[in-house]
Amino acid sequence: MTPRIAIVGAGAVGGYAGGYMAQAGHDVTFVDPWPEHVEAMRTRGLTIAHLKDVPEFTVPVKAIHLTELQSFAKERPVDIAFVCMKSYDTAWATTMIAQYLSPSGYVVSLQNCINEEVIADVVGWGRVLGAIASLITVELSAPGLVKRAAGKSGASHTVYRVGEPHGRISPRAEFITSLLALSDSALTTSNLWGERWSKLVANVMGNGIAAATGLLAKDATADDAIRAFAARLGSEAIRVGQALGYDLEEILHLDAEVIARAGEGDDTARAAYDAQRLADTQKPGGGAHRASMGQDMMKGRRTEIEYLNGFVVARGAEIGIAAPANAALTEIVKRVERGEVAASPDLIRGLRLN
Repeated sequence: MTPRIAIVGAGAVGGYAGGYMAQAGHDVTFVDPWPEHVEAMRTRGLTIAHLKDVPEFTVPVKAIHLTELQSFAKERPVDIAFVCMKSYDTAWATTMIAQYLSPSGYVVSLQNCINEEVIADVVGWGRVLGAIASLITVELSAPGLVKRAAGKSGASHTVYRVGEPHGRISPRAEFITSLLALSDSALTTSNLWGERWSKLVANVMGNGIAAATGLLAKDATADDAIRAFAARLGSEAIRVGQALGYDLEEILHLDAEVIARAGEGDDTARAAYDAQRLADTQKPGGGAHRASMGQDMMKGRRTEIEYLNGFVVARGAEIGIAAPANAALTEIVKRVERGEVAASPDLIRGLRLN
């Protein structure tokens, strides 16, 4: 039989990837906590739209509210559960779906942050895979509507990277890759942890800045002071990742070492960094979107700052590497989140870090 798939968290990424799976005829059920979104999917289907090149489509889908998950007890068990919730919701979301997994069923973390260990605490390491969505620029812009601020990346950039925690290429990892490849380019990696940390670095350089400043990605990148601060954030995260033993991949179309040295003040590296980052903003749709944490801040939602920049600070402290820029940004975002200050580029421009 075809595997039964659950998308736990039918937001931007879960809705986008899952929408293509449903369109291809896979047995997909979307589970989400937003009642209006669930009702929209039930009555009108799930619509996927792109900024350019890709026709909009709407696909009928099966969608249920979290409170209806207990109905799974009367149905065929779930073979594959994609957890696409915010990091702070990972533990309870995994616990909820775990009891409905088939004996050979497993959970795929299709999330921004590094949550595989949290999932493994619930289901065991043998039932965990990781999947990274790189530079995907999607947003749940209205109930039942996911928009992507670009076309498809295709051969120009591999969007999805799927891997096993143990690093071997497995048939199930290849199958997950084939599912994600329905929506854009995908590969199976033997370097899940290096890919995860590399994506963390990219998020560390953009998400918190979006939340703190209120700027679109291209506008933040175009600002000299903010772009320099992003390099500092990335440099700290890269040095922590290297010290932890991760084999880092390309980050934002740059070698990790170039970003690290740019953030440390190397003029040659800074010139290469600036050139690439500014060139990215000139591409069609380049940066004309709001990073996911910026979206969360505008919608009054809790951010993932503690699981991104705060995570770098915490892991660095464990091994004796300070990350003051990431610590400063974490505190700024928390202050904006609490309503103590308004989001503004000046919160970054006014920083003075040794």
